[in-house]
Amino acid sequence: MYSLIKYFIISEHPIPYMEQIGRTFMEQTRYENLPSADQQMGVTPPPLEKPYPADGEFIMLPAADSLSVPSVDLRDAIRIRQSVRRYEQTPLSREDLSYLLWSTQGIREIADPYFTKRTVPSAGGRHAFETYILINRVDGVKPGIYRYLAFSHRLLAIDTSSGITDRVMSACLGQAFVRSSAVTFIWSCSIYRMSWRYSERAYRLVHLDAGHVCQNLYLTAEQIGCGTCAIGAFDDEEMARIIGADGVSEFVIYLATVGKKRVIE
Repeated sequence: MYSLIKYFIISEHPIPYMEQIGRTFMEQTRYENLPSADQQMGVTPPPLEKPYPADGEFIMLPAADSLSVPSVDLRDAIRIRQSVRRYEQTPLSREDLSYLLWSTQGIREIADPYFTKRTVPSAGGRHAFETYILINRVDGVKPGIYRYLAFSHRLLAIDTSSGITDRVMSACLGQAFVRSSAVTFIWSCSIYRMSWRYSERAYRLVHLDAGHVCQNLYLTAEQIGCGTCAIGAFDDEEMARIIGADGVSEFVIYLATVGKKRVIE
């Protein structure tokens, strides 16, 4: 029977169309194939932070410039950095959490509405990410899903219902160290914040930005005696539902667990 699957001829080997998705993406996001960006068309830029309800439940975090953290040689931090999936049951302090959030998305300068300068690099300073965290063990904070509001350095409660940890673990395809972590970082991407300037090239750039953010988490976690494990395997639709995103204009791009390292005696 005649197959309707398209084939591309690469060298001498025919490859099914569906196996060409990645290659097609790379080709179609080359500069010569991009449509004009909205910035070029004079369209008003989107906000640099996703709106939130004024009457939400907020938790103030210790100010970043007030935090005292151990000194660590950068070379040592890079050398010993590795993924850690087993954690002590010791909770993180609010100071620990504040430092990790500031180190991964802390704002140093605002040029509203065009860009922010933060503690990590981002194409054009657009910083398309929102940070959500699953809190299992942080001193004085009820377990649940929270959103980090970088402009005011505080948390917004999203879902503190029982069973939320198991939902996140299930959405991470059953990876049990999500449950044993003190905190799991969930980075979402508001894609228009980046595509407003870079058109479809934005989808390449946000994946680069994800690497910048997570590496900062790895290194600063080492500084405060924590281990980290990045997670790229997750159910996209379920993770979007958990944080209240539509999965299209805002979608989850990366996760990482954090917890105090186990002491080996």
